Amino acid sequence: MRQSAAAPAQRRRISTSYLYFFGSLGGILFGYDLGVISGVLLYINPLWHLGSVAQGVVGGSLAAGAVFGAIFAGRITERWGRRPSIMVAAVVFALGVLGCTFAPGFGVLVVARFVTGLAVGCSSATVPTYLSELAPTRVRGRLSTLNQLMVVSGILIAYIVDWALSGAGADNWRIMFAIAAIPAVVLFFGLMIMPETPRWLLKAGREDEAREVLEQTHRGEDVAAELGSIREVIRIDAEQRGSLRDLITPWAKPALVVALILAIGQQFSGTNAVNLYAPTMFKQLGLANSGSLLASIIMGAVKLVFTAWVFLVVDRWGRKPLLLLGNVLMALSLILLGAAVLGLHKGTGTGIVALLLLCLYWVGYELGWGAVVWVMMAEIFPLKVRGIGMATGSTVLWAATFAITFLFPVMSDHLGLAGSSFLFAAVSVVLFVLVRRYVPETKGRSLEQIELDLRGRVGGQEMEADKV
Repeated sequence: MRQSAAAPAQRRRISTSYLYFFGSLGGILFGYDLGVISGVLLYINPLWHLGSVAQGVVGGSLAAGAVFGAIFAGRITERWGRRPSIMVAAVVFALGVLGCTFAPGFGVLVVARFVTGLAVGCSSATVPTYLSELAPTRVRGRLSTLNQLMVVSGILIAYIVDWALSGAGADNWRIMFAIAAIPAVVLFFGLMIMPETPRWLLKAGREDEAREVLEQTHRGEDVAAELGSIREVIRIDAEQRGSLRDLITPWAKPALVVALILAIGQQFSGTNAVNLYAPTMFKQLGLANSGSLLASIIMGAVKLVFTAWVFLVVDRWGRKPLLLLGNVLMALSLILLGAAVLGLHKGTGTGIVALLLLCLYWVGYELGWGAVVWVMMAEIFPLKVRGIGMATGSTVLWAATFAITFLFPVMSDHLGLAGSSFLFAAVSVVLFVLVRRYVPETKGRSLEQIELDLRGRVGGQEMEADKV
């Protein structure tokens, strides 16, 4: 029985670089679909005569679907495993993309983007967990950052495709959508030969497969010691199944608070307002369609460069310093952007100034709140509630995404670009205070150490309370 259980892992023996590439490729699905709609809106707005509310519905429908995808992700990943869950998400994503490509009107497009969002929400809750559970402790932050690197790469690819197809005819936006099917197909077939995570395998009683995967991914480390640590946490968590109620117990509540700060903060800092509506904003400031899309490409390139930099420094600088630095840069750039929009006349010069300040905004965001949020949410939850915790964090994040992407066109109509910039800057200041007070550092600690230390601290506090 042991030999037959180990055989599938043996057949899937692959290089570590291949493993992490396909493990993080799910980020491209989210990134491309998030980025492509910014160019599509430039063409369907006049075609279907969309007002600000309708634009918000189109932009927010992906996030609305993602809320429900993230809600069900926890149960799916715990029952089926991390890898099969991502494969299912790839199939659903491809079906949603087909619906977007051939949508005859506004209603069908909204429904198709909602379906696509189901897949995006599920993969966003699962991929970071998949990567963090496969990664050795010494490089876990760096390898988990690959997911955000893929998201940003997908956004940049979408911006380039939008710009390249800007003169391709009336149905160019359909081609923009159709290209999103390519990474979904690659992801599905790539995952067919990928392993499941050792933590899920050991929890499912498949120890030989878990050992095989650890030998592939933790080369040069003490695999027996790692298995022992995982067993210890599983033993502690075996008394009852993780549930939503467990998230508010004393030993898990601190992790939930951190996840909520990270999830809500990431979106209320304005990231997807800029992602989805940047070309529209540049057009309002005086740039033509092609110029607006080209400006978006420049922003996408800045995002990619600084996400790659975080990939190199996240395990040396730590998570918390990057979050704080990001808040400072975002607040500064948004304050200057609001002042520039108020003080300059509409035209090409204003558009260029806005581009430079938004590039500074993206430097701050990608240094801190882009990759680090997903890395930390995958790290902080104890194993027993890791699946439901990530699903909860992702659900809240996507609900916040929906709120911002739906409300921003209306907010922009009433507050203007300057007022919106000042509001998002204020959010960054508040986040700086919250991060300093509540968010711990997780650099250089195994997932099991993070959980055992959390339990030990809570247990010690309870003992002190009893003495008093």
